[in-house]
Amino acid sequence: MHGGHPQPVYCDLGTSKGNIDIYTDCNANSDGSIRCAPKEMRDCGDCEIELEMEMEEGVESRVIANEGALLDDDGKPKRTGTAWTASAHIITTVIGAGVLSLPWAMAQLGWIIGVFSVLVVSCVTLYTSNLLADCYRSPDPVTGKRNCTYMEAVKTNLGGKMHVVCGLVQYVNLSGAAIGYTITTSISVVAIRKINCFHKKGIAAPCQFSNNPYTIGFGIVEIFLSQIRNFHKLSWLSILAAAMSFGYAFIGIGLSLATIIQGKGRSTSIIGGSKEQSSVDKLWNMLVALGNIALASSYAQIAIDIQDSLKSSPPENKVMKIANKIGIFTMTIIFLLCACSGYASFGSDTPGSILMSSGFKEPFWLIDLANVFIVVHLVGAYQVVTQPIFGVVEMLAGQRWSGSSFVMEEYPMSIGKMRFSFNFFRLIWRTIFVMVMTVLAMAMPFFNEMLAFLGAMGFWPLVIYFPVEMFIAKQKIRKRTIQWIGLQTLNLLFMLVSLAAACAAIHGLNRSLYKYKLFMYKE
Repeated sequence: MHGGHPQPVYCDLGTSKGNIDIYTDCNANSDGSIRCAPKEMRDCGDCEIELEMEMEEGVESRVIANEGALLDDDGKPKRTGTAWTASAHIITTVIGAGVLSLPWAMAQLGWIIGVFSVLVVSCVTLYTSNLLADCYRSPDPVTGKRNCTYMEAVKTNLGGKMHVVCGLVQYVNLSGAAIGYTITTSISVVAIRKINCFHKKGIAAPCQFSNNPYTIGFGIVEIFLSQIRNFHKLSWLSILAAAMSFGYAFIGIGLSLATIIQGKGRSTSIIGGSKEQSSVDKLWNMLVALGNIALASSYAQIAIDIQDSLKSSPPENKVMKIANKIGIFTMTIIFLLCACSGYASFGSDTPGSILMSSGFKEPFWLIDLANVFIVVHLVGAYQVVTQPIFGVVEMLAGQRWSGSSFVMEEYPMSIGKMRFSFNFFRLIWRTIFVMVMTVLAMAMPFFNEMLAFLGAMGFWPLVIYFPVEMFIAKQKIRKRTIQWIGLQTLNLLFMLVSLAAACAAIHGLNRSLYKYKLFMYKE
């Protein structure tokens, strides 16, 4: 091997950890050293790849493929997220189809309480989201060990069994959101058919369609998309979904403003509600409206997962705080525009969603386009909210059955130039999950009321309680100091808001149980 031109040596390694073969083109230099250029590098998860080669003289050289190509600073798969991709994830979550129900919330609260509620909830969400960003690494927010899930962060900072409570609330909440997105998507598709039916046959025509075929169709699409491995691979889908959310939000705002400019707006109120409502109904609706605003602003249940997609440099907590500001500022502007213009357009008769069949009906092609945007957005949003569930189940399965090829082994595939891998456990378990969510969506079309209940119960612990308590623990804030009293007052106030919204959701759920038949819902 010494002297002359370098001779090519082809080295073959099968790694046991990740079960991946890597073929490397190795050239022996004249001085006896070896230079290797990988022909093909594949993601092998949390492993360090070692290439061992025997030289003709019996000298062994070892080349370690470092994290520069595949792995991060702590040996985990390299992350590529930025403030913009994180902002897209946040916007995809918060500017959902729920933004179209905010005019109804404004109608129940009136101008003063409605606008004030949106601003207060936005400020509090930004504050607690920034507290949560500093809990991603512990004990130091910049150099500490990564907490890749919300449960890990709670376990590291608070100890005890608090992480179990956190996980239960978080994953039940996310599963509920998946069912809610499935229901909303089918309603949007039916809304397209109803708007076209009204346009052709008149507003009094009996236009009713079953939601079930569209619910099943949505489920089939999500089975395929659910095979996207993790948040690191979802940026393109979130960016597309965020663009769609802007599209239908601005269509709703534009139609509302056009109605107002034409002088067709309805009368509004500083206090809110309508004269036909009883005092009790007004109170219930106000509580539901407050809950809707609070829940629409919440993304804490996936905030740590979003942060875990960010590059390690610059520090993740600083980048996440920038993303929080961009996402929440955008959210607040869209919320206020949509809520205020929609309320001014419909007045006290504002429907639950201004772009569904009970809202605007003309121009029909623009309403159709808005509902197409809603469907595309929810296809992406579904993946954003379910990836944390997929991730934690697969992590626990990997820890429990680390030696199982069914759970651990990745099988590389390619379609043209696109290369990917599939795993039997991931394929089967994610498919079953999506199927169960789809069946529940068909069985319980009133699940939006159930979702409001789950969301109300999840808002306070996930958005307020755990970030505040972790901040107190990390900063070692003493009891009965001014800062401690302020933080606990914030805790108490939003606990009461969550309980009130939960009570109102139970009231609505009770009425819905007598209204719908299982698997027989028509819109």
